[in-house]
Amino acid sequence: MPVPREPARDAAAEPAVDLNADLGEGLGVWRLGDDAALLDLVSSANVACGFHAGDAATLLAACEGAARRGVAVGAQVSYRDLVGFGRRFVDYEPADLTADVLYQLGALDGLARAAGTRVRYLKPHGALYHAVVHHEAQAAAVVEAVRRYDAALPVLGPPGSALLRAAQGAGLRAAPEAFADRGYTPAGTLVPRGEPGALLADAGEVAARVLALVTEGVVRAVDGTPVAVAAESVCLHGDTPGAVAMARAVRERLQEAGVAVRPFAGG
Repeated sequence: MPVPREPARDAAAEPAVDLNADLGEGLGVWRLGDDAALLDLVSSANVACGFHAGDAATLLAACEGAARRGVAVGAQVSYRDLVGFGRRFVDYEPADLTADVLYQLGALDGLARAAGTRVRYLKPHGALYHAVVHHEAQAAAVVEAVRRYDAALPVLGPPGSALLRAAQGAGLRAAPEAFADRGYTPAGTLVPRGEPGALLADAGEVAARVLALVTEGVVRAVDGTPVAVAAESVCLHGDTPGAVAMARAVRERLQEAGVAVRPFAGG
């Protein structure tokens, strides 16, 4: 059941945040996550581009669903790694990575435009997301693809990353994000998957955490340390158990507190 969109308020006087989730990650008859349910709850959709997941029909359906609901479509670009779901590092030549990101941007934007919308931002996926935290050459290659395709597109990524530094250096909008359901270290980085505290499963805990992040700019690390986090968008993973219930709890908690949920990349 969709959560009702909040009534219009004075945008300048209210706190607001963007909620994003990964969508379009099925392939053929295989489905991952509940795209339709998540589209009723988020304001931005990171849509796969076919390199780590997603076939043309799945991606078109995700774009159509986003367009109907006024949800912003973002290109979730990846290494060319269907078998590994984009979670394996690939040692690209920078020019090859730029070309692959351009290819993905163009493909998804074509489907989005056919659905009545367009790609409004870019976010890396999986191993590429983690690589561009520190990998200067790959970060620059991704940013070069955005610059060459559409320099008005924001780049969504980890705060303090090489990716966002490269985006700022190229004159692009660099948008930092936080994670609702991932554990943080005291240093402000994500706890690696597979380690204790990497994933949060309690919907109420996650909702309270997101509210604190939005209103106080703080999350608690796995050891209880307060970590300052400035984010324009909060990611809700769509492939975790109970993802829809968690997203609904977050959305409802924000609405109860008077926090608007709207895309960070409008227009």
